[in-house]
Amino acid sequence: MPILQLFLVAVIQGITEFLPISSSGHLILFPQLTGLQDQGQVIDVAVHMGTLGAVVTYFWRDVKLGLGGLPQLLRGRADSPGARLALGLIIATLPVVLVGVVLHFTHIDEAMRSITVIGWTMLIFGLVLFWADQRGASTKSAADWSPRDALIMGLWQAVALIPGTSRSGITITSARYMGYARNEAARLSMLMSIPTILASGVLLGAEVAIEANGAVIRDGALAALFAFFSALLALTLMMRLLRSVSFTPYVVYRVILGVGLLVIAYS
Repeated sequence: MPILQLFLVAVIQGITEFLPISSSGHLILFPQLTGLQDQGQVIDVAVHMGTLGAVVTYFWRDVKLGLGGLPQLLRGRADSPGARLALGLIIATLPVVLVGVVLHFTHIDEAMRSITVIGWTMLIFGLVLFWADQRGASTKSAADWSPRDALIMGLWQAVALIPGTSRSGITITSARYMGYARNEAARLSMLMSIPTILASGVLLGAEVAIEANGAVIRDGALAALFAFFSALLALTLMMRLLRSVSFTPYVVYRVILGVGLLVIAYS
């Protein structure tokens, strides 16, 4: 694959994975709107691994805390911050893994890869994000994350398997609705992405491993590297902006893109 296309795909994935504007939707739209060849599953897995590295790097303190709590959780205790975080992430990940496996092996996920679906989900869930962001209180922090809240966010995360919904967008929406402050909602959403991306990478990676050759491995490594740096930059900027800016700019972008896609789909 040409290095320019690799770079563009990786940057699109890196920027959109953690912003509430849907990375899967943009990756599907890119070849459809440009006429370029679809990047394929190998590159999709590679760029997701790149963004995984970025979120782990940025939230390393929280990742370390959760990993440190796993042994205690395995002993049946969840009375430390690390164990509670690990438990929350496990609970929040189960719905998307179960639903994702069903959609993947029934090929329903392929049927949803259309401009029409992405247009509607961009528009509808963008407006839902705006409503929750404006309505939600800002009284709760990540320390208040309970198993119940984790399950609710996990169920909403499973909805993001519909292209255009945005995994980060829908989980931030649910967190804001439950009263988490903007930066805390984003923080929980980003931490939830770690086991989710890892599970997806293992499932899809096992399928594409047999196709790997020298050229594919090289392309995947480059794509992962580009995605890592673009995702780290986008994540850093978003978390800083949330100190003073709401999610409204992302909503405006989603609405404009959604309306534009629907015009194309129905014209």
